[in-house]
Order: sequence, then structure tokens, then C-alpha cells
Amino acid sequence: MSALGDLRRIKGSTRGSPQKRDNRTALAFLLPWFAGLGLITIGPIVASLVLGFTDYNLIQPPKFNGVDNFTRMLSDERLHQALGVTFTYVMVSVPLQLACALALAMLLDRGLRGLAFYRSAFYLPSLLGSSVAIAVLWRQIFGAEGLVNQLLALVGIEGRGWISDPSTALSTLIVLNVWTFGAPMIIFLAGLRQIPIMYYEAAAVDGASKWIMFWRVTLPLLSPIIFFNLVLQIIHAFQSFTQAFVVSGGSGGPSDSTLFYTLYLYHRGFNSFDMGYASALAWLLLMIIAALTAVNFWAAKYWVFYDD
Repeated sequence: MSALGDLRRIKGSTRGSPQKRDNRTALAFLLPWFAGLGLITIGPIVASLVLGFTDYNLIQPPKFNGVDNFTRMLSDERLHQALGVTFTYVMVSVPLQLACALALAMLLDRGLRGLAFYRSAFYLPSLLGSSVAIAVLWRQIFGAEGLVNQLLALVGIEGRGWISDPSTALSTLIVLNVWTFGAPMIIFLAGLRQIPIMYYEAAAVDGASKWIMFWRVTLPLLSPIIFFNLVLQIIHAFQSFTQAFVVSGGSGGPSDSTLFYTLYLYHRGFNSFDMGYASALAWLLLMIIAALTAVNFWAAKYWVFYDD
């Protein structure tokens, strides 16, 4: 029995040694990623949390001031304006963007010729929409002598400076965000391809119209994809910065009508050198996004259908 036990221990050790070597090799390859996670992600996050409780101007050493930065937010009128602009932007542009994405996904799902071309063409704006070049182009399109006013002039309508008018400046950025529907459209298209055709056949046998099929079959079975896109696009919209910075010339104007939260945070940190307050603003944004995400997950149980 002792010899048999020794043989088993030898076999176990020979099997374990290669596994340990594989683990060490995997850990060696993962170390750069863990180092980047700690130095580039976790480190700055922790540092911003600490700076949020200090008075720091980037030149002098930070001075601890308790919760003064957070109580200061209650009387900051420009912050309140930035919150209003950002929430309006998110609550209007995200539903419109998802509606356009779903409509085009259903159109492409009908088996059009050249589907790969259309799919790539519609996805392209998602790659370019947050770039500086597109923001500059958008500023030219909606300028006083831009393409929009030139088209309106052809039908006898006098245009306006869409970007220079506080009542329409934010709308141009909403249109830009809606235009970047490519990424959610691709996800919707993949979800539509996963819906079994038998559900539509059964609905057709029962005499359901196309509209009834959409509300009773497509939307319930696509609800997990809608929920996924909704959460991602809300987070992405709250983080928008480049469009407002370029279109408004970095000011958030006119009359702070395009003053996104991230743009105001940038102003406080790098224009006013109030990095302690900017760090507190960053954590407020994190808490807002986390709270909205939590609300979405809570509400999902009432409208998201999982076909188990």
C-alpha cells in the first residue's frame, strides 16, 4: 500500500508542476495589465477621491478642507445650469438615438442586398461622432452660412445661427448624438437575428398585424438588448465632452446653453485651477451615473423579458 501511495503522490506532483508553471506564465503576462489598472485607473480614482476633500490649485500643496467642496455645490449656479443642460441632453438624445437605431436595424434585418455595406456605413458615425473633426464639421453645417441654412434658403426659408442661438444650440448637439446610432444599431441587429421565426409565424396564424407583432413579439424578446443599449448610451451621453467643447469654442455658450457637466468640470480644473473642486465634481458625476444605472437595473424587472 505504501508503494501505491508513493506512486500516486509522484503522479500528482508531475501533474501539478506543469499547472503551476502555466499559472506563473499567465500571471507574468497579466502583470502589465494589473500594473496599468493600478497606475492608470485605480490610482487616479483614489487620488481624485482624496483631492475632493482638499483645496488644491495644482501649484501649491493640497490643503484639507473637509466637505467644503461638496457643500459648495449647493450654491454653484453654473453647476446647476450644467446639470440641467446635461440631463436635457441625455433624456432627449438617448431615446431618439435608440429609436433610430432600432428602426434601421429592423429595416436591415429584412435582408437587403449589400447588407454588409449598409451595416458598415451606418456604423461609421459611431466611430467618428465624438471626434474633433466631426464637431468642427457640425459647427460649419449649423453655422449662420452653413449647409442647413443654404438648404432652407432653397425653399425660401430664412435660417438662423443655430449654434449662436441659445434656444437651438443644444439641439444641434442632440442631433449629433442621435446621428451616432451605429453602435446600438449593430447590437439591435444582432438581437433581431436571435429571435426565433416561429414566434412570428404563430402570431401570423392568430391574425396579428405587423404592428401587433412589433409590440407583442419583437419588443418583449428584444427588451434585454434595449436595456443593454440604454444603460451604455446613458453612461456615454453623460461623459460627452468633445462635441460641446468644439462647437461652443470651449465656453459652453451661448449663455451656457451647451455647458455640459464634463465641460464645466474641465473649466474648474484646468481653467480656474480649482482641482480640488473639480475632483469633487467628478465624484458627483460618478454618483449620478451609478444612481441612474441602479434605477435602470431596478426598473428592468418590470419591463425586461428574459426568455428562460
